[in-house]
Amino acid sequence: MGFEELLHKVGGFGPFQLRNVALLALPRVLLPMHFLLPIFLAAVPAHRCALPGVPANFSHQDEWLEAHLPREPDGRLSSCLLFTHLQALPNTTLWGGGQSPGEQLEGEPSTVPCPQGWEYDHSEFSSTIATEWDLVCEQKGLNRATSTFFFAGVLVGAVAFGYLSDRFGRRRLLLVAYVSSLVLGLASAASVSYTMFAITRTLTGTALAGFTIIVMPLELEWLDVGHRTVAGVLSSTFWTGGVMLLALVGYLIRDWRWLLLAVTLPCAPGILSIWWVPESARWLLTQGRVEEAHRYLLRCARLNGRPLGEDGLSQEALSKVVAAERVVRTPSYLDLFRTPRLRHISLCCMVVWFGVNFSYYGVSLDVSGLGLNVYQTQLLFGAVELPSKLLVYLSVRHAGRRLTLAGTLLGAALALGFRLLVSSEVKSWSTALAVMGKGFSEAAFTTAYLFTSELYPTVLRQTGMGLTALVGRLGGSLAPLAALLDGVWLSLPKLAYGGIALLAACTALLLPETKQAQLPETIQDVERKRCIQPSGGRDAHEAGPGLSGIRGRPSMEVLQQGLGEQKGRPSDQGWGQ
Repeated sequence: MGFEELLHKVGGFGPFQLRNVALLALPRVLLPMHFLLPIFLAAVPAHRCALPGVPANFSHQDEWLEAHLPREPDGRLSSCLLFTHLQALPNTTLWGGGQSPGEQLEGEPSTVPCPQGWEYDHSEFSSTIATEWDLVCEQKGLNRATSTFFFAGVLVGAVAFGYLSDRFGRRRLLLVAYVSSLVLGLASAASVSYTMFAITRTLTGTALAGFTIIVMPLELEWLDVGHRTVAGVLSSTFWTGGVMLLALVGYLIRDWRWLLLAVTLPCAPGILSIWWVPESARWLLTQGRVEEAHRYLLRCARLNGRPLGEDGLSQEALSKVVAAERVVRTPSYLDLFRTPRLRHISLCCMVVWFGVNFSYYGVSLDVSGLGLNVYQTQLLFGAVELPSKLLVYLSVRHAGRRLTLAGTLLGAALALGFRLLVSSEVKSWSTALAVMGKGFSEAAFTTAYLFTSELYPTVLRQTGMGLTALVGRLGGSLAPLAALLDGVWLSLPKLAYGGIALLAACTALLLPETKQAQLPETIQDVERKRCIQPSGGRDAHEAGPGLSGIRGRPSMEVLQQGLGEQKGRPSDQGWGQ
């Protein structure tokens, strides 16, 4: 007996699973609000050097600014430089201090960085970290670096939570993620210096990584094969809700400290919700904790209306499942590379996740130059994710996970490529291509989460997700810094985002298909390369390059897969395709 048979007895999709998805919706909403928070938190409003007061008898503000500020090559007044000597302007007679224009024109006009700081336009933002600590001009790299520090923290957290949740359980580490995110988020909002903010924000990213690693597997490990796709897409819509909610919260709260508090405090009710979140029975059985797994399975059966007799789900039967699986009890990241098939999967997933994150955050954090204000752009970027979810749902059910992932990454690369060919003066086309790129990149992100969770076995699922998330967050941390390449060539950042997405699309084609396949329990399930037989009794074959097909056995259980039911054992309908 395998876990799929146990799950069929207690109900693979019902009120128990729906409640679990609802309880885990909060982390899904909070993640994009923190990950995309720099759009508002680190926004740089219009600014210029602080100038001495305008003389009382001088009424022409524009002329006063032009006398102090040089012009950039594009004709705009400089935001970072100031004339060392006041410049006399033609047809200007109202000068204060008894100065004559002749005294202002001695020699070539020279400039210096703003000696008295900057003045900011507060019409859109009352306060950001850029205005708080003057992270503009020569210091603008530090402003960009805050996103990099944050994603570097997420990278470290992905490794830690991936390993620890496989060792100590999903539920316990989810509580750790909630508590640490709350405490560190509050500390970030109370920062008194840039250094303190950078450190606490990095640690917040480490804590939030627990949500990215734990939530999806904790949902999928309670679901049968036929409903993994719909539940995965449904839960990913909560991310989209968070993206759109961030636009609303950012519009209502213009001060960065209060904004950070607003997206952090919901962790408090999340801590209370842990009481009702179930531990993964799959994981408990791999650890030999039969009694706990038995209790959760009975609770699942009761909520799903599947009453079981005393012999229907005995602990002896569960013990036989544990003995049959012969699992590795101490997972290690080295286990992901010890066997050929798992090594192939891990290397491909690393490339794919780097490309998905690099292109997604490159597009998401670039909200300028679209002819809309930052709030409208953020709302539009969130709204386009809804049809992308529908695209993923339909595509993974018909075309499969692999082709969906490769196709959406290719779509993102083409959208970014065509945007390079469009003149910056044609705002409508540039905006449309940016929105298309965001939609395709989000669809790739959704598919990558679902696909990767299905590729790794239960004993290494969290560890595998941790590794891929680590590499993915490396891509996310480099995306804000890649935007600085516009100083070399204005189109270079978009070229980098599109090129990496194209590379990831090609790599995705090397992964094995998991459409209608059972979740593998052990490393042996992955290495056996068993493939599930499609509905209708036809033989299924390996779709990955260099992998030969293995003929399956027709059975009533195979026919039931077309109806969303799955009762076969891993030995009957093994893993992969």
